[in-house]
Amino acid sequence: MTITYRSNRALYVNLTNRCPCACTFCIRNNDLGVFGSDSLWLEREPTLEEVTASLDGQDLASFEEVVFCGYGEPTERLDVLLAAAEHLKQRDASLRIRVNTNGLSDLVNGKPTAALFAGKVDSLSISLNTDDPAEYLALCRPKFGEAAYPAMLKFTKEAAAVVPEVVMTVVGEPVTSLEKQARCRAIAEGLGARFRVRAYEAG
Repeated sequence: MTITYRSNRALYVNLTNRCPCACTFCIRNNDLGVFGSDSLWLEREPTLEEVTASLDGQDLASFEEVVFCGYGEPTERLDVLLAAAEHLKQRDASLRIRVNTNGLSDLVNGKPTAALFAGKVDSLSISLNTDDPAEYLALCRPKFGEAAYPAMLKFTKEAAAVVPEVVMTVVGEPVTSLEKQARCRAIAEGLGARFRVRAYEAG
């Protein structure tokens, strides 16, 4: 079972296969592994103890950051994510911790969650994907339906107030045109977040 895996100078943490979205462009539609790792599909979800043991087995000084990102949405296991992040900060308060998320944590967990990341996470990378709520439904196919897009924007704005770095991202061409990228940048910056274009990885 692959709980942690390395990509360049980052250590990635794989908590779950679960995700409230079924994005048409998701890399897990195309492959079982990523960054040269073994399969990231988990036969079961690791316990907090297994996650911290995997982290403790790493030379954290050799990494620039730890990233919670696997083949599922990490906030599906928010309690484990936050506890593991706190564990890492206790080991090394200067260690940079990032979470890659679809921004639907509030809907997943049934409560406001942005404030819970304060002091535990240094960076949130949130998938904006489009400036159009209807297109978001078609691209990301969230199980929460029309509630998903505004919830993601609300989470981003609240997170930007308490997390040092919040970045909203889209997939580059051909998924997102240059014109749409410009509109998405305006949305991100209006919420207090930075904007980044992710490379499209075809299957």
